[in-house]
Amino acid sequence: MVYGVVLAGGIGSRMGGDKPKQYLEVKNKPIIIYTIEKFFSVPEFEKIIVLCPNQWVEHTKNLIEKHIAPVKDRVVVIEGGTTRNETIMNAIKFIDSEGKLDEETIIVTHDSVRPFVTHRIIKENIEAAKAYGACDTVVPATDTIVEALDNTVISDIPDRSKMYQGQTPQSFNAMKLKRMYDSLTEEEKSILTDAAKIFVIKGEKVALVDGETYNVKITYPYDLRVARSFLEEEEND
Repeated sequence: MVYGVVLAGGIGSRMGGDKPKQYLEVKNKPIIIYTIEKFFSVPEFEKIIVLCPNQWVEHTKNLIEKHIAPVKDRVVVIEGGTTRNETIMNAIKFIDSEGKLDEETIIVTHDSVRPFVTHRIIKENIEAAKAYGACDTVVPATDTIVEALDNTVISDIPDRSKMYQGQTPQSFNAMKLKRMYDSLTEEEKSILTDAAKIFVIKGEKVALVDGETYNVKITYPYDLRVARSFLEEEEND
């Protein structure tokens, strides 16, 4: 079975204000709802699991029921963890609690603040995760990448043609991800930036799925203006 996993644990500190950025409205609808709508329209998903801070669980359920469908239909909202990877593990635990976790279970994990993900990206993630066990959505780097190991002077300038910028979704064989995460040392867990790195640490292949430049993550106030512009273009098409 295939599950969508929408990660909504951000607190929006870089956006300012007291509301997490995924709940900010763009054209009269919260950002998180645009994202869930994209997942809800993909028939391959058995369920969409939305994970958020405990104090926002009921609010998120209310938003979904208002804008999309009854939460207990194909969307469930549960509490996330203290880190991104613990949040993903909570999603896997939920699947296991329903008796649906097996060697074929695929999860498609996605940032709640990337509302412009396409059906093509989601479906190619599902296919790549089934074929390889893990995949990451990326776009080629357009700027020169500079490495500075001491954060003061340049130590290396890698070949840009081999560099990519990571987006989401990132998708995985859920059982394989869980086994590898459970085998990590606390030191290894402390250097994780995302779940794909678990596979890299363990020497496992992570396939690439082509993203889109407009699959942006809404992080700063400027990004909200960009999002409004994109939505206006969609309405005029």
